[in-house]
Amino acid sequence: MRSLALLVWLMVPVAFGAYHYGPGQEKLRLDDVGRTLADADRRAEAGDWSGALERYDQALVGLPDGKLDEANRIKLQRAKVRMNARQLPEANVDLAELVDQLEGDPKADPGLRDDARRALANSQYYMTWLMRLEGQPNAEWEPMIDGSRQMYRLLAEQAEARGDGTASKELREDLESAVRLARLDLDELQGLDIPSQCQGCKSGQCKKPGKKPGKKPSQNKPKDARGASSGPPPDNSGS
Repeated sequence: MRSLALLVWLMVPVAFGAYHYGPGQEKLRLDDVGRTLADADRRAEAGDWSGALERYDQALVGLPDGKLDEANRIKLQRAKVRMNARQLPEANVDLAELVDQLEGDPKADPGLRDDARRALANSQYYMTWLMRLEGQPNAEWEPMIDGSRQMYRLLAEQAEARGDGTASKELREDLESAVRLARLDLDELQGLDIPSQCQGCKSGQCKKPGKKPGKKPSQNKPKDARGASSGPPPDNSGS
């Protein structure tokens, strides 16, 4: 009996070591990633965009292999922050890739997929604003705003189908903003305040930018309470 008890006692360090260097290591890494993400979120809430981006990048690097869902959620949050960090074109590319990946994965979380879709539609909205201010031809920016409108309409219809009146109303308002943006004359657009998501950005497609936005407000601003200048919320905070 004593020999059995001694054997069990001696096996404890072995079992602990096996856990520590096996599943335990993954748990430690996940704990580190969790702390990094919490810090990234705090920085984003405080408007420290560059600091938040750095921490999101660190979280992605530290994430154990095979954590695809967690990685996609981090990428989505990083892209949302990028829109506020004067990295709108990069955010748009990241979101397009993420949405393609989620739509092609039948196991993807529907909530995450739709959140990414809405963020992509937001980025397309602001990219359209930016491209129009740069003086790019209709053939360049129209596909961008068409994609935004189609995505808002799809998400609004889905919200209506599941009985989510609040989300449906918000998405319909976003859709209306996208329609107004496409219809505004360039002079009217230049008279509106530039969204913060567009300030300091270049679309990367423009070799001959147009005029800078005018300082005087337009006399023909949209009548909607939010106005086209507010646009869709980049962080999906309304949902």
